[in-house]
Amino acid sequence: MAETAHDEVDRIVAAWNRERPDLDVRPLEVLSRVSRLARHLDLARRGAFDRHDLETWEFDVLSALRRAGKPYRLSPGALLTLTLVTSGTMTNRIDRLAEKGLVERRPSPDDRRGVLVQLTPAGLERVDAAFADLLDTERTLLGDLSEEDRTRLADLLRTALVPFDAPH
Repeated sequence: MAETAHDEVDRIVAAWNRERPDLDVRPLEVLSRVSRLARHLDLARRGAFDRHDLETWEFDVLSALRRAGKPYRLSPGALLTLTLVTSGTMTNRIDRLAEKGLVERRPSPDDRRGVLVQLTPAGLERVDAAFADLLDTERTLLGDLSEEDRTRLADLLRTALVPFDAPH
């Protein structure tokens, strides 16, 4: 039988077990790994976005518009709900993306005073290319997991996240 590989979390858990045997440190075995994986994922994502001259926040806004479907537009309010930022932050982000020619403000056909944010052809091209690169990067990160393990891990993580994503 092959010996199980050990990671940094195993060393941390062993040290805490040695130093504080009175505490149950088993949560670290899961959540410290999730935290460390999130850091590696963040670095990999930043690299994928850098290759397309995008910041992470720019990809977040552009991808929200892309996922909306044709004609790839949303209200600023919908964008701030989807990206979890304040109104002032979203205004600044839309301004900066518009300056780069990736989005444009359009009058709302349903409300004379309303504005919609729409992907430009350049924004659509950029987000599509960055998303394809991101998927290749993430596929590489998961390379050692079988399809069965990926599915099982996704199911377990979903179970852990549902309470946080449930409507309040």
